[in-house]
Amino acid sequence: MADTLTKQQMAAAVIISLGAESASSVYKYLTQEEIEQLTIEISGLRQIAADEAENILTNFYQMCLTQKVITEGGMEYAKNVLEKAFGVQQATVLLERVTSSLKTRSFEFLRKADYKNLMAIIQNEHPQTIALVLSYATADQASTIISELPREKQIEVVERIAKMESASPEVIKLVEKNLEAKFASIVSVDFTEIGGINYIADVMNHLDRSDEKYIFDELSKKDESLSDEIRKRMFVFEDITILDDRSIQRFLRDVDIKDLVLAIKGSNQEVTDLIYKNMSQRQAETIKSDLEFLHNVRLRDVEEAQQRIVAVIRRLEEEGELIIIKGGKDEVIA
Repeated sequence: MADTLTKQQMAAAVIISLGAESASSVYKYLTQEEIEQLTIEISGLRQIAADEAENILTNFYQMCLTQKVITEGGMEYAKNVLEKAFGVQQATVLLERVTSSLKTRSFEFLRKADYKNLMAIIQNEHPQTIALVLSYATADQASTIISELPREKQIEVVERIAKMESASPEVIKLVEKNLEAKFASIVSVDFTEIGGINYIADVMNHLDRSDEKYIFDELSKKDESLSDEIRKRMFVFEDITILDDRSIQRFLRDVDIKDLVLAIKGSNQEVTDLIYKNMSQRQAETIKSDLEFLHNVRLRDVEEAQQRIVAVIRRLEEEGELIIIKGGKDEVIA
């Protein structure tokens, strides 16, 4: 079902299953844009088999139940209830889906706020509070604000975001209470994953070079392993697509051909095509030939090969041999 229908189509299937009268009641709670999108999906939805419709409704019911028990009793309560009702595996899947959805909606007004207003509101707050708020902002917003914080506070905020895993409803409500005089809209949130290494790596990818270098230099002094972990996740193999042709040609000269074959084996078509485009026809044919005989490769081997190539790219960037175009204030003169 998940492979054949989009989320929008499944929502349309739920509305159809409710019947016209109940559907009209649901429409009252939707925005004009949501109504338009849902109506388009309903009008274009193919005929759904009875068993498929039942699966969609079951999934919808489980999602509603999951959100209800999280809201009423928190994550631990929800986990216990759902495991008893659906088993450990299904409970885990449901919790991941709902908490991801909750995070998307939480503090949505922050993602629409002008960064200058947001900066004025939180710049004098405690680093932990800033870290919490920025964990709900967009990576672009967060990087802009971090770049304008005092140097010493930059390090504290980055470190706290990276080490942040979750926040309880009580903590969120306390932050909201302290900021409610400054924000026009305050939303409640439930226990959900926020911040973390992946998020701060995305933020760091948007910072300009000088801020990035300073933060990593200082963070390495306090927690070298954390600094290294963030670095590893800042530029992944698939990010090769943001490099220009000259940079790709440059790093291809330094990478091990065996690593390249393994890395391409596990890459998407866009990355593969870009790599072939920037090497000689003879070299491309050699790699394609090697790939034909490469079978049953362990995912770990592929990931390690890709990581070694990324390490080469990062080294060449630090040496000024190639350029990774990033957000922030980076400027490139051709």
